[in-house]
Amino acid sequence: MKVEIDSFSGYRIYPSKGRLFVRGDSKVFRFASSKNTSLFLQRKNPRKIAWTQVYRRLHKKGITEEVAKKRSRRTVKHQRGIVGADLAAIAAKRNQTAAVRSQARLNAITKAKTEKKEKEVKKAKPARAPASAAPKVSKQQMKGGKGGR
Repeated sequence: MKVEIDSFSGYRIYPSKGRLFVRGDSKVFRFASSKNTSLFLQRKNPRKIAWTQVYRRLHKKGITEEVAKKRSRRTVKHQRGIVGADLAAIAAKRNQTAAVRSQARLNAITKAKTEKKEKEVKKAKPARAPASAAPKVSKQQMKGGKGGR
């Protein structure tokens, strides 16, 4: 059973009831009663007529109980770890004292300095071996072509 909706009032129209009106531009309007048809043809605005569904929806009539029940959700703050550290590590760092933090910073700096010195020492040690006494030969000379000085 297909129930239609009144074009003016918004009421339901059951099968075999109501009236159909087709305007010149082929738009179809359905009306439950002659009262609705008459008001539509008089070009009355259904938003201003108190008994229509459109008016009731616009002026929030008859839905006060449902609105009162609806509540918005509170946002809940969560703490979670980030890529470099888990939540326990973050909490431990937050609870550290300033003295412990500064000591850890000094240790890290000294460690970095020693590593840098070691790298410099390693770079200086492997000096290049002396090149062979043979004269330098270009690729073209090796192939037997012209070239050189």
